[in-house]
Amino acid sequence: MSAVSAVEVARLSRVVGGVRAVDDSTWSAGSGEVTAVLGPNGAGKTTTMECLEGLQRPTSGTARVLGTDPWRASAEHRARVGVMLQDGGLPVTTTARRLLHHVARLHSGPADVSALMERLELDRVADRPVRRLSGGERQRVALAAALVGRPEVAFLDEPTAGLDPHARLEVWDLLRETAVDAAVVVTTHSFEEAERIADHVVIMNAGRVVAEGSLAEVCEGRPLEERYFALTVGTRG
Repeated sequence: MSAVSAVEVARLSRVVGGVRAVDDSTWSAGSGEVTAVLGPNGAGKTTTMECLEGLQRPTSGTARVLGTDPWRASAEHRARVGVMLQDGGLPVTTTARRLLHHVARLHSGPADVSALMERLELDRVADRPVRRLSGGERQRVALAAALVGRPEVAFLDEPTAGLDPHARLEVWDLLRETAVDAAVVVTTHSFEEAERIADHVVIMNAGRVVAEGSLAEVCEGRPLEERYFALTVGTRG
C-alpha cells in the first residue's frame, strides 16, 4: 500500500548552544504506517521529534505535519497530533483516570478511556496519583494520553522503554492498530521493536539521516543490527 506523507522533514537543521543537533536532515513518514527512527544517543532523534511537535523551532529547513508548520500550528491542528515525550511530562498529583478523562474531553471524538486503560493494564492502578506509579506504569499512562484523542499523527519517544516483555508486546499490537488510520512515528533503541512493528525505518547518526526506507531497503539483505552498526559506528561493516 502506498502511504500518504503525513510528516515531512526537509533539510532540517537545529543548532543548540553552538552544537548542530540536527544537520540537514530529510525524511518523511506516511499515514497508515509505523515509522521507526533509530540512532545512538545524541543522533538528533529527540530534537527532530520536538521540531515536529512544535516544541523547538528549526534553525533552517522545514518540518511539516499534516501540511502545517508545527511551530505556527493552531489549536485545532494540534488536537490532530498525539505526543509522548521522552520524560513523560505528566502531572504527578492527579490520578491516571482523571488525567486521561481530562485529555479525552479536549477532543471531539476520543477513544474509550476505560477500554484504553484496560488494554494497557492501567485499570488496577487508575485511581493512584501518578507520582505513586512505577516507571512502567507512568510510561503506559503517557502512551494512553498520546493516543486517547485518536490522533492522525502520533509522535512517541521510546514508548516501550522500561516495560516488561508482556507489556511491550501489547503496546506493539496497539501501535500497529493505531497505524491503520494514522501515521505513527516512534523513536527506539530496540532493533527487535523496529523489526516487529515498523513499515518504514529512519537511521540517524550525528544529526544526519544515514539510511531511510522500508526495512528491506535499509537492511540490504543483512540483519538490522548489523546494518545499523555499519552505518553509525562502522565497526561491523
